[in-house]
Parts: sequence; structure tokens; C-alpha cells
Amino acid sequence: MRHFTLRQWLILLTVQFATLLFGATMTSVAVILPQMKGALSATQDQVSWIITFNLVATAIATPLTGWLASKFGWRNLMVGAIAGFTSFSVLAGTADSLEAMLGTRVLQGLFGAPIFPLGQAILLASFSKAQHPFILMAWGVGGVMGPILGPLFGGLMAELINWRWAFFMILPAGIVAGLLAFASLSNEEKGKTQRFDYLGFVLIAIAIGATQLMFDRGQRLDWLESYEIQLELLLAVVFFYLFIIHILTARQALFDPATFRDRNFTIGITLALIMGMLQFTPMILFPPLLQDLRGYPDSIVGYLISARGMGNFLSFFIVVQFTRFNARLCLFTGLALQSVAGLWMSSLDINMTTADVFWTNILHGIGFGTAYTPMAVLAFSTLPMHLLTQGNAIFSLCRLLGSSIFIALTLVVFFRTSAEATVNLSAMIDAFDMRNLSLWITILGEPGTPPLHARLLEEVRHQASMIGYINAFHLLTLASALAAPLAFLFVIRKGAEA
Repeated sequence: MRHFTLRQWLILLTVQFATLLFGATMTSVAVILPQMKGALSATQDQVSWIITFNLVATAIATPLTGWLASKFGWRNLMVGAIAGFTSFSVLAGTADSLEAMLGTRVLQGLFGAPIFPLGQAILLASFSKAQHPFILMAWGVGGVMGPILGPLFGGLMAELINWRWAFFMILPAGIVAGLLAFASLSNEEKGKTQRFDYLGFVLIAIAIGATQLMFDRGQRLDWLESYEIQLELLLAVVFFYLFIIHILTARQALFDPATFRDRNFTIGITLALIMGMLQFTPMILFPPLLQDLRGYPDSIVGYLISARGMGNFLSFFIVVQFTRFNARLCLFTGLALQSVAGLWMSSLDINMTTADVFWTNILHGIGFGTAYTPMAVLAFSTLPMHLLTQGNAIFSLCRLLGSSIFIALTLVVFFRTSAEATVNLSAMIDAFDMRNLSLWITILGEPGTPPLHARLLEEVRHQASMIGYINAFHLLTLASALAAPLAFLFVIRKGAEA
């Protein structure tokens, strides 16, 4: 591999920093929702829209990345996206009503949507194919660290000052990212734009928006028991179908059908959907588990979850050489490691130690880092250069949808199995069977006393919740195990793999 030029180093730093900024900002909001709920006089359901609206806006705008890049060029689009994203992040910190907050979060999502896919497209186009494993690995470290650092710093700012500073802290980082983008990027791809496919965009926007809303709100509304969820499911199915028909028949569709005729890319976006499922699941499950069942403070939880980023960094030492040696085997190994990590997580019990949490997250991070680089390299290895930006938008969209879908499925498994476990465990406690009650009496007190009854209920809730978490981790294990064999479906071009 030849040495990088100064401009290439600047491009890598720019894209990595912008991606880290985007990831940190998008995830920092989760830890300050309780404070925002009181400050904005919102109900629990209303405050959840602060995240939902942002995710929907980001998902809807992501398919526009390819067209916007050809219209404005790399530098103009990246600088504009960072500037808009930073500005509306700061404005979100000044919001004094729920309506104002929702408006700024929608605009924040619209402007931020191109940052991730455009960044990956710029890297793939600016470096040779031989350099792609190292570049994607280095960029992936920033992509994973953002969602880990965001909650840490957001929670710290909210605790030391107030929740608004979780938004204000984005300003200096956004200015630096914008200046880097202006200095290092050129306006390549500008002027290659074709007629904008308004019909295609409307069709995919409605389909994505309905899908995102359905999975974000399904658990709260009891899924198909709700007319809203039924309507969103109908809209998603109908408009996805219409969009597929449209891109196959339109003269200049939003997505070039040739993109989907590339075998490696089609397999790649399938795996991107699955990797999106695997990416955030431990981050969603472990914080409430540790806080509610083990009583860990927020700061300790943040440090333990950040072990996943450390694991991703450790993959740096093997993934580049492994990808060059055998990319398919590297991808298979990464997915297999995530499956082993999930199996380890599912073997934990309510008496887990900090070491258990730390090492399981380390292993999952190593697995994710080991899998992501070869997945991206293989997915784009045969895609024509002029389809890179559009392909990365589709790739990022699949990851985003995968995360939403799997988080929803994970929560369904958790809530339903923990509720079932509560019923089953409660039925096992028989006040007339002293053999079953003797241990409880020794630990909690005499039968018939309020302390024993209250602590029995609390202990049953804890044990049932732990069963729910274990089942959710089993789902994580199953998804990665089923995905691993797909690695060998990729076609390797002659000389691309040893």
C-alpha cells in the first residue's frame, strides 16, 4: 500500500470527525430525555417524539444524498450538512416548547442525513481499493465511538450544568468539522446531476417514514392492536411496493436499478441491515439492566458500555491484514464473534459482575469492528465508481432501518417474556408450601408482614426482567449466527483475495 498524501490524511480526518460528531449528537439526547420532559411540560409519549421525529427525518433524507452530491458537489454538501446540523443542534438547546424542539430536531435530522453516507462514499472514492480496508477500519472507529461518547458527554453536561448544554457543546466541534471539510474536500461529482425523481422520492419517503414510525411506536401502542400501527404497516407495504415498481420502470429513477443488479452490493446491503440490527442492541439493553437491576450509577454504566468502543479499536490490529488475506473469512469471523458475545451475554444472571459486562462488550466490539470493514469492502468492490455515493446512501439507509427494526423486536421480546416470567414466577410462590418459602423467609422476613410481601414482589420483578434481558440477548445471538454464512455468498474478483 502506497503512502497517503497530506490531502488524503485530511480527508480521512475530516470524514472521521464529522461522522463522530453526527453519531455523538444523535445519541446524546437519549440520556437527557427525563430532564427535557419536565422542562418542556411533556408526557412520556410526547417526549419520545423528540427522538422519533429526528430518526424519521434522517431516514427520509438519506436517499437524497446521491442526488444532492451530484447537484452541489462533495465539499458544498458536506459543509452545508455540517453547518445546518450544528446550527439546528444549538437551536434545539434554546427551545422552550415541545413544538419548537420537534421542529429543530426534524431540521437537524434532515441536514445531518447526508453526513454518514457521503463520508463513506468520499473515502471509497478518494483511496485506492488496496487502501480501503485500512481506511474503512479507521473511519469505523469514529463511527462507533460517536454513539458511545455522546451519552457520556451529554449526561455529564446535563449533570454539571443542565440539559441544554448537551446541545450547545456541539457548536465548537461542528465549527472544526466544517472548517476541515472546507479545507480538505473538493466539489467532485458536481454537475453530474440528472432530473430529480420527485415521484420516486415521495414514494420512498412515505414508505420509510411509515416504517420508522411503526417500529418506534409499536411497543408503546401494542402493535397491531393500534389503528395507527395498522395504518403505518399498510402505508409501508404499499409504498415500498410502488417504489420498487417505479425504479424498475422509470427512465431516470431516484436509485439506478443497476445498483441492485450488482450481486456483491445486494448481499452487502442485506448484511448492512443485519449489522445495523447488531450495532446498538447491547447499548440499548445494558444501561436499564445495570441501573434497574444492579443499581449502578449512570457514570459507571457509561464507562462499562464504552468498552464496546474499546473492543472496536482493538479490532484495528487484525482487521486490515485479515481483510486483505481473506475478506469473506474475516466477515464470517466478525459475525461469529458477535454471536459468541451474544451467547455469553445470555448466560449472565442477575449477580453479574462489572467484569462480565466489560468483557462481553469488549468481545462484541471486536466482532463488530472485525465484520464491518470486510463487509463494506466486499459490498462496494464491484460497484461502478459513479454509483458509489448513491450506493452509500442505500447502504446507510439499510443500517438505519436495521437498527430501528431490531431495537423494536428486542423490546418486544424483553417486555413479553418478562411479563410471562412474572406470571410464572409468581405462581411458584405458595404461602402454604413452607419448603418454597423457607429461603424467602430467611432472607426477607416473616410471612404476612408487609416487608416480605413487598420485597417478594420486587424480587419477582427483578428476576422476571432478567429473564427478559436474557431472551433479548438470545435474539442478538441468533441474528448474528444466521448472518455469518452469508459472508461466503460474495464474489471475489481475481487477485482481490489471497
